[in-house]
Amino acid sequence: MLVEGLVAVAAAGGGAVVQAAGTDAWNGIRSGFARIFGRGEAGREQAELERLDQTRAVLVAAQEGDDAQRVEIAQVARWQARLEALLEELPEAEQEQVVAELRALVAQAEAAEPAGTVHIDFSRATFTNSQVLGSGNMTVTNNYDK
Repeated sequence: MLVEGLVAVAAAGGGAVVQAAGTDAWNGIRSGFARIFGRGEAGREQAELERLDQTRAVLVAAQEGDDAQRVEIAQVARWQARLEALLEELPEAEQEQVVAELRALVAQAEAAEPAGTVHIDFSRATFTNSQVLGSGNMTVTNNYDK
């Protein structure tokens, strides 16, 4: 059974996968998680890359529906459970190394901005002969592959 601190790291790792899926940092985070799960075996790493791509595809597809939040929660739980299982089977020295790698990936995901984010501030703009009415701030996020 995992200690509380390791469960928290696994939970943060699961959240990082989901959080990073729509950001410019996705490829680096994806590779980092595949390396962690692959444990030095190229075949396992490739399988993890495919699993991560599947997760991203599920999340992107869910953005267009009413159940996006439910899908995100399910994916976080899925990756958390996988990370917990991995950490539980590792010897303590390897656990510490994987925890450090996970913390770095979580930090990277937290620092990432959504892909294609554009912030427009037109609060002091004047519009004449325009269809635009009102003023304020607007942020548009497009999650797409670049």
